[in-house]
Amino acid sequence: MAKTNLAQFVREVRQEAAKVTWPSRKETGITTGMVFLMVIVAAIFFMLVDQILAIAIQFLLRVGG
Repeated sequence: MAKTNLAQFVREVRQEAAKVTWPSRKETGITTGMVFLMVIVAAIFFMLVDQILAIAIQFLLRVGG
């Protein structure tokens, strides 16, 4: 690999950083809201699955005992 000096490296980093398109404040807010919504949905789903499995295991242990 070819070695580059520090100044060349900094120039290349700045060029690449200029190509980045950052989301708007509105897009960031919508994305954040969707993440929170999906976390809540996943938490409720796993809570329900856990409760169903707990009830099933308690039933099986009562029947066998």
